[in-house]
Amino acid sequence: MSKILDWLDAWLIRDSFQREVRRWFRDKGDSTLRLDYPLDAESIVLDVGGYKGDFTALIHEKFNCRVFIFEPVSVFYRICQKRFANNAKITILNYGLSDVDEVCQIYIAEDSSSFYKRNSKTSEEVAQLRNCETVFKELGIEKVDLMKINIEGGEYNLVGKLINSGLIEKIKYLQIQFHNFVENSKEKRENLRSQLTKTHMIMWNYEFVWESWRLKSI
Repeated sequence: MSKILDWLDAWLIRDSFQREVRRWFRDKGDSTLRLDYPLDAESIVLDVGGYKGDFTALIHEKFNCRVFIFEPVSVFYRICQKRFANNAKITILNYGLSDVDEVCQIYIAEDSSSFYKRNSKTSEEVAQLRNCETVFKELGIEKVDLMKINIEGGEYNLVGKLINSGLIEKIKYLQIQFHNFVENSKEKRENLRSQLTKTHMIMWNYEFVWESWRLKSI
């Protein structure tokens, strides 16, 4: 019976996720919601999990804002370097953000590259994660207008650290993609969302696809 219940739970999660994905694309979220923030040329944006720089390119083109890209995968880091080589308002950093400093294996699978998920089609390399609290201090970041997080499972540790360190109160808008392949992802996500309600309010939510939060004190 327990195996049947486990299978049913997994099926319900997958089915719910597919409904949310369809809703996201129906609402054209990538070209509307993800870029709909009150930013300007003085705004600071953190693109955590920059991949090839597509989000940075769109948000910078729209607002001419200052962007920091955090990309631990060497091939994607170099792509971003080349893509934004002549843009002084975009800084590319070859490490990811997390709750601690560590060097570990990352499994490379295009935009699904992850420290936490491996399959037979992935290649590997050693990459760096850094404590977000240390990085904020090093970069002199006192406020963040928008922080976008898409780091394939690493979001749970990072968001937890942002909350526990108090950095979360420096972030006006938080755009997160939580991932459901992480063990106990539903419980972990709900726990973080509950904590986020102390400082932020939800703007829109597509479960395990994308969601956005706004600082209450704005």
